Amino acid sequence: MQKKAVILFSGGLDSTTCLAIAKAQCFDCYALSFHYGQKHSTELEAAKRIAAAANVVEHKIVTVDLSGSALTDVDQVVEDYKGDGLIPTTYVPARNTVFLSIALGWAEVIGAFDIFIGANVMDYSGYPDCRPEYLRAFEKLADLATKAGVEGAHYRVNAPLLHLTKADIIKEGLRLGINYSTTVSCYRADEHGRACGTCDSCMYRKKGFTEAGVADQTSYI
Repeated sequence: MQKKAVILFSGGLDSTTCLAIAKAQCFDCYALSFHYGQKHSTELEAAKRIAAAANVVEHKIVTVDLSGSALTDVDQVVEDYKGDGLIPTTYVPARNTVFLSIALGWAEVIGAFDIFIGANVMDYSGYPDCRPEYLRAFEKLADLATKAGVEGAHYRVNAPLLHLTKADIIKEGLRLGINYSTTVSCYRADEHGRACGTCDSCMYRKKGFTEAGVADQTSYI
């Protein structure tokens, strides 16, 4: 039987690389994106295009209402990259827990036991729900909280980018044939998908291309 995987898929650099890795590992891929109140929808438009081009089995977009972040609240401003080691205002409370829970529910329905997430602890903004101990804890929860888990199945939260630098991620993606110019990672992208170039996500992305020695084809404002 062909193995299946649910891919948390934003349309950004990391999740697109995760999708390519899952496909390279011969999974039938089910892409899961979220409209969670983010201020721009250009990343979801990118997710639709990339998922279609990758011939995923199904691409589902789920709407949830999250708040408490500069990414979602109109009265908070997405700040420029600071590099001070503090958790930035772009942290969305419980976002990965909500996303993984919905992914788990879909996985149990379709008979998948693998979930892929683009979590990273190298070139990232310090989000607590990207740490390896969090991901392992969610695996334990998944086995306890599902009928399949109680009956002996084991769910795996795959984070293949977890300990890679952004440069290493880009190199792996290029090896797998990804065209990164189609991805949108910026927290302040405009309606055309052009990146601001100065937010956390943009700075890590730019740093990755520089260190990888690869031309950055991202469209900046």
